[in-house]
This record gives sequence, structure tokens and C-alpha cells, in this order.
Amino acid sequence: MPVKIDEKKRYPLMPLRDVVVFPHMVIPLFVGRDKSVNALDEAMKTDRLVVLAAQIDPKISEPEEKDVYQVGTICEILQMLKLPNGTIKVLVEGVTRVYLTGFHVDDKLYHSDIKLFDYSSEYNSDVSEKRSLLLDKFEKYITSNKKIPKEAMKTVSSIEDISHLVDSVAAHVNMRLELRQSLIELADPEKRIIRLIELIDGAIEVLDLEKKIQGQVRKQMEKTQKDYYLNEQMKIIKRELNNGDEDLDEIEELKKEITAEHMPEEIQQKGLKEIRRLEKMPPLSAESAVVRNYIEWLKDLPWSRSTEDNSDIAKAKAVLDSDHFGLEEVKERILEFIAVRHLAQKIRGPIICFVGPPGVGKTSLGKSVASALNRKFIRISLGGVRDEAEIRGHRRTYVGSMPGKIIQAIKKAGTRNPVILLDEVDKMSTDFRGDPSSALLEVLDPEQNNTFVDHYIEVPYDLSEVMFITTSNVQHKIPLPLQDRMEIIEISSYTEDEKLNIARRYLLPKQLEANGITDANLTVSDELILFIIRHYTRESGVRNLERTLGKLCRKTAREVVENGDGYDQLIDKEAIHRLLGPIVFKYGEKEKFNDIGLANGLAWTAVGGDVMQIEASLIPGKGVLMLTGKLGEVMQESAQAAFTYVKANSAFYSIDQKLLGEFDLHLHVPEGAIPKDGPSAGITMAVVIASLYSKIPVKCDVAMTGEITLRGKVLPIGGLKEKILAAHRAGIKCIIIPEDNRKDLEKIPDNILNDLSIHPVFKMEEVLFLALETPQDFFVKENFRKELFARMESACQHPAEIQN
Repeated sequence: MPVKIDEKKRYPLMPLRDVVVFPHMVIPLFVGRDKSVNALDEAMKTDRLVVLAAQIDPKISEPEEKDVYQVGTICEILQMLKLPNGTIKVLVEGVTRVYLTGFHVDDKLYHSDIKLFDYSSEYNSDVSEKRSLLLDKFEKYITSNKKIPKEAMKTVSSIEDISHLVDSVAAHVNMRLELRQSLIELADPEKRIIRLIELIDGAIEVLDLEKKIQGQVRKQMEKTQKDYYLNEQMKIIKRELNNGDEDLDEIEELKKEITAEHMPEEIQQKGLKEIRRLEKMPPLSAESAVVRNYIEWLKDLPWSRSTEDNSDIAKAKAVLDSDHFGLEEVKERILEFIAVRHLAQKIRGPIICFVGPPGVGKTSLGKSVASALNRKFIRISLGGVRDEAEIRGHRRTYVGSMPGKIIQAIKKAGTRNPVILLDEVDKMSTDFRGDPSSALLEVLDPEQNNTFVDHYIEVPYDLSEVMFITTSNVQHKIPLPLQDRMEIIEISSYTEDEKLNIARRYLLPKQLEANGITDANLTVSDELILFIIRHYTRESGVRNLERTLGKLCRKTAREVVENGDGYDQLIDKEAIHRLLGPIVFKYGEKEKFNDIGLANGLAWTAVGGDVMQIEASLIPGKGVLMLTGKLGEVMQESAQAAFTYVKANSAFYSIDQKLLGEFDLHLHVPEGAIPKDGPSAGITMAVVIASLYSKIPVKCDVAMTGEITLRGKVLPIGGLKEKILAAHRAGIKCIIIPEDNRKDLEKIPDNILNDLSIHPVFKMEEVLFLALETPQDFFVKENFRKELFARMESACQHPAEIQN
């Protein structure tokens, strides 16, 4: 019975994924989406008709109008069955093509307005020829594709209607969704039959190509077996022809190399066992390549090869001094190692960690150490490493597996006692692939690394003679178990004198040579190098200084080329301004006037020290403390401790009690985009708060650092050298530090100390005495004030003793 379709009716719509249903095609579908299930239920309640249209992107779960093709098929539901898992199996038969003229969606299901196709009933005279050609092509396709039953040909041959025939044949041909959709969108049967013939031709070509490839694969497999048989015969023939001389046999060559390497007996037996496995394998098999690669790694490792250490301390010292200026602690440690090695002969390689800001020469120092010891040098960058296998290697079961970075470095060095620099050890991270810092625990433990086992090599390797040097910008980012295994040597920021010497001895000659000019073309005095250091760089190391000197040399090189080889550039401040541009940094400039609620703190950063101004203001409120400036949790707690200290001791100070309860205090640390943290600004914040409440200005030429407690004690801090150098660069002459940091002054050069007045303090009252402009107006109790003033004046009469 013909199905009646009403173009005025709105039919339920079911979008399909990767399926196009042709008219007269019977196909089972599995339906799981709620809106599609609801569409089937509504169709079953009425005339059992539903519109099926393919989705453009099958990944979309809730398609909209733009996600569905605008031509589909209206189908009749023949059978519907609900499965136990909630999915519905439905059998549908395509009725006719329809245009989707309207797309409607609500919470339950999709609907669509439709328009029927206008099929032409008049065909050209050659339609019968095209019909015969189509059937011939389809018969060839069935012959090539064994998946289609022979009965399909009989079925389609009996169809007289040309449109019905094309749709039935298209339903059997395997093609992409886009091609199927292009067929269903063609209304003219003649155009459709031509298009289908083209698609069947393409499908037949693909099937023929697949058969050809399968035949070639089969032949290759037969050839591999044949080659293996002939290779085995060739081995026997070679042995007979050479009368036992097996030098030409690659397997025997590997055996000789393994035996000659003087590796430990256990490892030698492991290598010979792998060679015996290799003998029994087909030469062209994948497993053969894996075993051969393993044997190559095993024999290439330096099991017994090593370099002889330099035992001449004077020569080693000369090498270290020629490469680096200063860094006396590091140089002393290397010379100590040479001396002990000379006396003890057998000594484990030290594991040293250089911690310091960028640009102070940590990496290049490792290379100099290797040169001084007469050892090979290998650098391994650990920045961004997050896979444990980068250290320990991959197991041989994985495709493309290889040893870890440590074993690779040993092989590259070719000796068992190189200097290996593990650069940026604080930049490692972890993820689901493991923790590389934990894998380093065995490598950097002198008690364990003599039996280090790489996952790829699978045999112990002795790393005890390797000198490991690690570098890091900050110590606290290195895991504590790893820190425990290393000897930490801090490399602090360079002073101006050190930078001047480094620039004069190393950087400037290096840049002159790199840019093809000589000191005859460019003359720079020490005074002008110092001017460049102060006004064009602000760093702990010398990287930016080297770049600036390089820029100066490049500019000069251009002028030499333009003016001839005899050109001589005598640098003065005007020439520096012309070649390098305007001054980048102000030097020696500080606040010119004492101010209320403003003080100079000293901060430590990963790139050195810095002077940090802290300011505060009072606003009407309820006595609440507000903090801004992107302060970290520790710094916020330090500010709260300083605030509590001042309020708790306000009775001893000249502070109006009404201010404490009727005004909020807003404390701000400028440069708010930069995160700040740590407790060392505690006494600075307390001075700012006390100044604001007492309305007594803070001295502008005083800087301070120290942690504060609720009882007013001043606790020690870190990074003192960098902080004092920062204050010195800023032109500040008076510095307040915790008494417990007095011992750290020994690390600061005498020329810097002689230019400063440094005051170690125990209590917050001493800080206020030194920092406030008129401390006599601040302390209200007469006896306490006299005792404090006498003690502080006595201490300040001998500034040299305080400094030293």
C-alpha cells in the first residue's frame, strides 16, 4: 500500500551519525539519544513516518539546524524493539527524498517541515544504455568485493524504475558520507546514474589497489623467509671458506668487542647472552634490530676507560682564574678535591650544587672545573624535564626506547669519570609519567650511584667516579631529599668592582673578537665601563652587561666599515648616549626628603637584591588593616604582626589613641603587578605604621631588613649580601640589619662596607631610634627613652666596630 505523505504536516526528525538512508533501502538502526527516541515514539503514535537526515559532524550530541544536511529521506518504521540497556533497535524503510524546509526543536524532540522532490518522468533515449552500463559496473564491483552477496545483483536487475534502481545500487556501494549525501541530493535520476557510475569506478580502483598491496605483502613475507634461509647457508659457506677465521662474521666481531672492553664479568656474560640470542634471529626481523641496538650500547659504554686527573694544583688554579674572576669559595673547593685525590688516590666524585641568580657564571664554571681537572665535560639541561624515563631510560619493550640522559652523557663523554653538569635542577616538574627529581636521588647519592641501573641497559653502572655539578637559581625549589645529597655552594651577586673586572678582563675582549674589531678601534676607560654598569644594566650577573658591550662593539664595527680600518672610537659619555641610547636606569637616586608613612625596605629576588619602598595612609574607618601590592601569604602575616606590635605598644609611643580606633590603615607596596612574599619586610612595615600614627617622618637615607615578632624582636633574614649591594647601588648609606646577620657581613667586600654605615639591632625600639627623624618625640616614657638613647648613641659612636 503506497505511503501518503503530506507536505503541510510537520514530521518528527531524527539526525543520524555517519549514515545516509536511500529511498527503498531497508536498514536497522540503534537509537540512544533521548530526542531521537522521542521522535520514534511520536511517529509510532501517528503514521509511523519519520524524517532521517545525516549530521555534518557526527561528534555533535545536540545538533542544531546548521549541523544537519538539508536533504534527507522520509522513512516508514517497520519494526521497533526496546533493548534491556535502554537502547532502541528500529527497522526502517526509505520512502522518498525530501527537502528539510524548516527545523524545529524543543525540550523533547526535533521536528521538520518538508518538501517533496520533483522527479522528471521523461528520460532521454540513452537511459537504457546507462542502465545497462550501471548494472555492468555493479556486477564488477560485486566480483571485487566479496562482502556483497551474489543475490544482490539479481535483486537490482529486476528493478525497472530508473530512480529506484540507482538508489538500490547506491545502498550497496561502500563510500564516504559526503559522497552518499551528494547522491541523495541529486533529484534528476539521469544525473544521479552518471554520478553513481563514476563512484563505482573509483570504488573498483580502490578494491583493485588493496588486492595489489596484499599480494605484494604476501610476496615480501615469502622473500623474507627465503632471505633468512640463504643467509644461514652463507654463514656456513663463509666459515668453510675461511677455515675457521671468523673476522668476517659480524656476530663474532661483536663477541670480540664485548670481550675486549674489560667490563665486569656479570655484564660481559649478559652481553654474550644477548649475542647468542641475536644469532638465532632472522637478520631482518624487528626484534633483531632491538637486540643489536642494545648490544651496541653495551659495548660502547666506557666500562674501563677514564682520563687521568690533573694533580698540579697551581696549574688548576691558573685555569680557574683565567676563566672566572672572584668565586673564591668554588675555586677553593675544586683545589681541595685535587689535593685529596692526589693523596688518597681513590675518592668518590663530589656532588656540588651551585645556587645563585642568573648570569653569575654557574654553567660556564662547570666547564672550567672540567678543564682544570683535565676531564671531559657534558652538560645536561633539566629545565622542563617531567618524565622519569629522561633520567632512568625507557625499558626495551617500548618501540624506539633508549637509555636515559645520564647513560647517554657517559657514552658521549667516552670516559667513566667526566664532569656532568645538571643545569637548572630547580626547573624540573612532575606529571603522570613520574618524578624526575626522585630518579636523581640514586644518581646523586655517593652511597648508591656505584650501582646505578638504567631501565634500558638493565645492568649496574658505576657512577661513583663522575663529578656531578648541578645549578639552580633558588635553593628552596630543589626537593629536600635532593638537597641533602648535594654540597650547596652559594654564588651571590657580583659587586660593581667585580663586574668592572669581569668586563675588562673577559667580556670586552670577547666581544671585540666576536665583532671583528680590536682595542685600537674602540677605547673604553674603566670609568665609562662603570657608567655602563650603573646606567644601562641592573642585574645580579653580567649577561645584560655582555649584551650591552656587544651592542657597543657592533655600532663601532659599522663605523669602522664606513670610515676605514684606521678608525678609532674614543668612548665618552656623549658617545655612549649616541651608540646605546638614553640612560635606562637611574643610579644613586633616592628620596630627597624625609616623609611620613614611607620607608625603604630591602628585598631579595631570584635575580638579586632590590630596594623596595613601602608606604601607608590613614582613612576614616574602624581601625582595620588593608594590604595591597600583590603580597604573598607570609608577607601579609608579617604586616599583621607589625600592625599588632605598634598597636600593642602604642602606650609607650607618641601615638594618638583615637587614630587607632577611628581610622583604617592602608599599607601598600608599589609595583603591584609583581608578586612579593617573605617575612624580611616586617621591621620596615612596622616603621611605616609607627611613623604614620605618630606623624614623625622616616629618614630617606635609611634602608632596613628584618623579620619582626609580636614582642618586637628582630629576627635574621636571608640574602643579606644581595640586599646590601642593592642599597649601595641606590646610594643609601645607612642600613639596619638583624644582629644575628652580623656574621654574614664577612661575605661582603671591604670597599662596600667602608662606604656604608651598617647597624645590627636586637629590638624594634632600636630600629625606630635609627629610622625616625626625631626619635626623641616618639618615645614618651622618660626613663626608657634615656636608657635607649644612651645605648644607641654609644653604639653609633663606633660605626667601624658595628660594620666589622
